Amino acid sequence: MSRPNEGEHGTQRLPVIEQGHDAAADPGLDQSASAADYDSVPVLAEGEGQRAGRFWSVRRVPAGLCALLVLAASGLFLYDVAAVRAHRSAMRWRSGLADWLAEHPVDDVAVLAGAGLVALLGIWLIALALTPGLRSVLPMRRRSPAVRAGLDRAAAALVLRDRAMEVSGIQSARVRMGRGRVVVRAQSHFRELDDVRADLDAALGAGIRELGLSGRPGLAVHVSRPVRKG
Repeated sequence: MSRPNEGEHGTQRLPVIEQGHDAAADPGLDQSASAADYDSVPVLAEGEGQRAGRFWSVRRVPAGLCALLVLAASGLFLYDVAAVRAHRSAMRWRSGLADWLAEHPVDDVAVLAGAGLVALLGIWLIALALTPGLRSVLPMRRRSPAVRAGLDRAAAALVLRDRAMEVSGIQSARVRMGRGRVVVRAQSHFRELDDVRADLDAALGAGIRELGLSGRPGLAVHVSRPVRKG
């Protein structure tokens, strides 16, 4: 049995027949026959909290690997320099490297490939230093300057999935929770698709607001009929 990806949850329940509840859809939404895509979360009202930035990762693994590499290289060079100063022969690897570099010009393919690899490593380290990281944690609105809260993307997707399954006519639903957009794909086994989608829009829009996220994720809803077998 395959497990769902991070930030994406799906479920399926047995078909049931319920009385559909009427939910007034926003007349400003431009909905097609099978999908709606719009920004469903309004601007924060006064007193609802302040926007918060993303959480920064400590980057322990990249920092530790980089420190170990620098330490090892520095130790080798320091030992080799001390050996030469003590009137001993230089290490074989450094002599071989010097001879190899003397035989290969700067425009050699191997030299260019090595320089490109080192440049990519430097760019990667700079990107790790300048980007927040922790993509799986969504920052929440700050109601107190001393408290910062975050919500796991998988947990947020699970909450919205449960809200979607409460809508009458929904047989199954899958929710992909991104940092800037929530994508919902649902299957309806009865009721008109437009009515089901309107109720789903209203339920998920309220669910996103209740999550208390700092950002304003958009909402993309796709409702279809289940594929008949046989």
